[in-house]
Amino acid sequence: AVPYHAGLDAKTRVKHQDMFLMEDCDVVVATIAFGMGIDKPDVRFVIHHDIPKSIESYYQETGRAGRDGGEGHCLAYYSYKDIEKLEKFMSGKPVAEQEIGHALLQEVVAFAETSISRRKFILHYFGEEFDNETGEGGDLDDNVRNPKKQIEAQDQVVTLIDVVDKTNEKYKSKDLVNVIIGKENALINSHRTNEQPYFGIGKDHEDKYWMALIRQVLVAGFLRKDIETYGVLKTTETGMNFVKHPESFMMTEDHVFDETNDDGVITASKGGGAVADEVLMKMLKDLRKQNAKKLGVPPFVIFQDPSLEDMSLKYPITLDELSNVHGVGEGKAKKYGKDFINLIARYVEENDIERLDDLIVKSTGSNSSLKLYIIQNIDRKLPLDDIASAKGMNMSDFIKELEAIVYSGTKLNINYWIDEVLDEDQQEEIHEYFMESETDKIETALEEFDGDYDDEELRLYRIKFISEVAN
Repeated sequence: AVPYHAGLDAKTRVKHQDMFLMEDCDVVVATIAFGMGIDKPDVRFVIHHDIPKSIESYYQETGRAGRDGGEGHCLAYYSYKDIEKLEKFMSGKPVAEQEIGHALLQEVVAFAETSISRRKFILHYFGEEFDNETGEGGDLDDNVRNPKKQIEAQDQVVTLIDVVDKTNEKYKSKDLVNVIIGKENALINSHRTNEQPYFGIGKDHEDKYWMALIRQVLVAGFLRKDIETYGVLKTTETGMNFVKHPESFMMTEDHVFDETNDDGVITASKGGGAVADEVLMKMLKDLRKQNAKKLGVPPFVIFQDPSLEDMSLKYPITLDELSNVHGVGEGKAKKYGKDFINLIARYVEENDIERLDDLIVKSTGSNSSLKLYIIQNIDRKLPLDDIASAKGMNMSDFIKELEAIVYSGTKLNINYWIDEVLDEDQQEEIHEYFMESETDKIETALEEFDGDYDDEELRLYRIKFISEVAN
């Protein structure tokens, strides 16, 4: 690792920046000024030791990761003490500037503490909506991968919107929560809100509960923040319609980050871009680095990480095969490929690797990479749920991929997994059923066995059956 900050002279800063670009170092420990104009698409980690001052800053800084379409892991260390420190720094500034700075910081707090989809939160902040059905990347953050328990909050949402309306839309989130839980302050008393019948109407819940609900109601579009008044809450037509015709509203309580209470926050597990052969991947990266030094270019100019990942999945040993690898093409294959296919050929021979030639020729792109990834890891007898998790898939969708593979004529040996979920007698019973049945439809099998086996068990055994009997 090398440092990068204003205390270094210009020559050292340029040297350290070039070292990072040319992969002579893996990590730069830097102030936020680093990397603003750096053209390095394969940054894999952006780690914030201190929380940024605004969502805009966080979005810009984390946007340096994974620009090549590969993995980008973003980790932020957060403590409310950091927010208090930043607020203290603003104390000598003009009131209007303090108001803006405080509003921006509260959005950062909301982002850190929220338990809803962080992608959905950020898109809402910038005035966009996330489509749960077709939107990409909805499952890439810790909150979605490790969801907190949902609770019904229909009545509380009605109460919240009603109080915003009855207070004539004059309070920001924190003060509104004080009104709801019955906590007086100078602002509330000056408006005589403490004398109203709704003052303290929600004291059965803590302030953290109401803050979490406000954040989720904002994302749902039932309330909005007025930027001109530094975050005063306003009602919306959608929200008022909800009050008139209430429906179910499921919420999750925010994470609690403090020194005495750890609510067991789980960060996201390693996601979709894992490679099938990590040893080969490292060798390919080393070769890329050597060749880049010879040519005096950054390593990603030769082949980007997704291309190396695809090579470590497909084991191409000719230029034609290499040209079918993701992000390579005929030109790059001819220009840079010879050393790579020679290395892969040696590796394949030395390790007695059986190449999947038919799949290399037949298919390209991310979908075939997924299939090859699955095949390679099943060959290594990795647990099926681990393989599915590594690709961010639930078990049902993962089994669909397995079905597509075996129905295309490829054998999959999942006996090691079947033996864990079904005993010998059960396997024999299901095997006899499929041998004698006129259809392989799971619905028919479920009816036949009348609850003895579940959908997943029958689908998995059908994969074994097709592999062994049909293929």
